[in-house]
Amino acid sequence: MTMKWVDEVYKGVLRTGFRVRRRLFKGRSAFQTVEVVETAGHGRLLLIDGMTMVSDRDEFVYHEMIAHAPLCVHPRPRRVLVVGGGDGGTVREVLRHACVESCALVEIDSLVVGAAKAFLPGTGRALGDRRCRVLIQDGVKFVRETAERFDVVIVDSTEPFGPAAELFGPAFYRDTSRILTRGGIAVSQAGSPFYEPGTIKNLLAILRPVFRVSLPFLFTNMTYPGGLWAFTFASKGPHPVRDLNRRRAAGLKGLRWYSPAMHAAAFTLPPFLQDALGRNPRFARRIEGFK
Repeated sequence: MTMKWVDEVYKGVLRTGFRVRRRLFKGRSAFQTVEVVETAGHGRLLLIDGMTMVSDRDEFVYHEMIAHAPLCVHPRPRRVLVVGGGDGGTVREVLRHACVESCALVEIDSLVVGAAKAFLPGTGRALGDRRCRVLIQDGVKFVRETAERFDVVIVDSTEPFGPAAELFGPAFYRDTSRILTRGGIAVSQAGSPFYEPGTIKNLLAILRPVFRVSLPFLFTNMTYPGGLWAFTFASKGPHPVRDLNRRRAAGLKGLRWYSPAMHAAAFTLPPFLQDALGRNPRFARRIEGFK
């Protein structure tokens, strides 16, 4: 079979290609196109509307950071909500914590969940865990209407358009704050510091009036455009570095990226991003006060 390539074109300025051995799945839902391919150098690759979501080779970085950063800071995370993340990788990392009693995954697209279970065993197998409850519905609507309360909410979304657009809005984060318990934490996918600093800045502007603490943190991921990516950390009280439970973080087994040292380093921002986000004395104190 002749080798082919699958390309991701990002914002009309960057093109990333993966050499494909074979296509495992491609389907179209009411929301988006979902595709899984077997690549020559990155294992299995999940794409949504042509954008890279998960690769076997580096998915552990994203999923370890989005899950363990809040779960190693919250004093006792028992109930966790994951919004999006239908590939199951975030759920897998959440369930490494024995203190977590239940994890609800709310994913709008059943096609993503089905493709993950069938073709992405590295992440999809977590969706069958007895502590995981999978709900196929709109995450914005769920957060707005649920009477449940959660210690940690993880927003594992795609880019801020299409089905995920409302996950980047002020109403969603007011509702997120409502369903969080006292001392609750919310972590969100925030985009590329190189290509989308405005997305990060806008998200922080939404979070800061709602949460006591709201800060970005960074990680590297070889298959995402630019290689450097951001999350936001927002809480009703816990500080992401001062309140890090180092014993819990160090006790996690089988991790390949996350550690207490990597956790602390992730909250140190390079000057170019501080400038892009609006460097000011108050912001600088919040960053530098972590050390």
